[in-house]
Amino acid sequence: MSNKKALLNTAIGLIALGLAIWFWKHSRTDQGAEVPQAEAQAEQGHGRGHGGHHGPGGDKPTPVTAATVTVADIPVTHTALGTAIPSAVVTVTSRVAGQLIQVAFQEGQLVKQGQLLAKIDPRPFETALGQIQGQAVRNQALLKNSQIDLERYKTLQAQDSIASQQVDSQASLVQQYQGTVQADKASVENARLQLSFTNITAPISGRIGLRQVDSGNNIDTTSPIAVINAIHPIHVVFTLPEDRITRLVAQSQSSAGLHKLKVEAWDKGNTRRLASGVLESIDNQIDTTSGTLKLKAAFANEDDHLFPNQFVNVKLFSETIPHASVIPINALQQGPDGAFVYKIVPDTNGEKVVLQAVTVGHTDAEIAAITKGLQPGDRVVSSGIDKLKQDAKVRVKDPNHALDPAEQADPTPANGSAEGQASKHRRRAAAGA
Repeated sequence: MSNKKALLNTAIGLIALGLAIWFWKHSRTDQGAEVPQAEAQAEQGHGRGHGGHHGPGGDKPTPVTAATVTVADIPVTHTALGTAIPSAVVTVTSRVAGQLIQVAFQEGQLVKQGQLLAKIDPRPFETALGQIQGQAVRNQALLKNSQIDLERYKTLQAQDSIASQQVDSQASLVQQYQGTVQADKASVENARLQLSFTNITAPISGRIGLRQVDSGNNIDTTSPIAVINAIHPIHVVFTLPEDRITRLVAQSQSSAGLHKLKVEAWDKGNTRRLASGVLESIDNQIDTTSGTLKLKAAFANEDDHLFPNQFVNVKLFSETIPHASVIPINALQQGPDGAFVYKIVPDTNGEKVVLQAVTVGHTDAEIAAITKGLQPGDRVVSSGIDKLKQDAKVRVKDPNHALDPAEQADPTPANGSAEGQASKHRRRAAAGA
């Protein structure tokens, strides 16, 4: 009896084990079938998030900001860094050697041409002038006496009372004295000139710098006294890349010339205009190390806003592009084939973008002037460009209403499903946390 009971228990155990194995296998099969389905759903959701959803609603459009092409006459402005330099620089030195007895200027003041700056002791030069003048008077007297003798000899020669040789000798002596008197006159003028050099005057008008020698010192012709910078007018030297020079050179050869090109100098922060002037000259060669060309502009500088060696921001207005198509600089893109924009065009279910090649006439920090490729009234994408491609669907949003950052990063599926709405709420909750 006990053996039958044991066999029955064994049979029941085996049946239970078989059932357990059967249930375990079927549960594994169901889980394996759910995995591909979940992966497929996730893949579909990923595709929808990047504009890949296909269904009754079509592709979800990408939100963008649009700008309308306008027409305007755009002045071409070249910007550069420049340095103000004097129109002339003169180092004041003495033209004679002597003791400096007076310094007649104040450091840093504006001086005029011919103004007395310093004085050298004139007494040695006055003495030298007196000596030369005395020698000149003596030689003048000798000349006069020799001329009187020559007239007497000529009278005697007419009476045949003197040899002709003696008359010729006397005539030669008169010419010698005439040469001596002429040399004395030059010596007197030179002595007077040396005496005038004891008064050191300003050779040009401008601002004088710090004095480099004090009164009482003995100086010579190599001793600098001060430096004068001519600042009315003042020049600004700046450089431009070589690819911008062709038009400027062409304008310089026109009838208007360079002096019609306006130049402005702005402060270091580029917030305040210091002076307005004109382009004066262009250098004759390009710097091969930097690929730039030097230009020089002239400024009247009547209010002294520009100072020598001052760094300024330069704006050169070279020409005006008439009737240019103007777009924001953010709308302009660069590709392997050149510049292009995303142009917004109508589509069957809304709007889309197409790649439009353009020719750029000029750009600055804010706008781009397009000379070919766009028409007035066209609309181009100015923001949200990073997610676009050819024929991508777009939705133009109000520029005054910013899109939710979470919505920008991972857009909700276009079908508005509960799954998509839940995902959207989760993202917003995470963003709020």
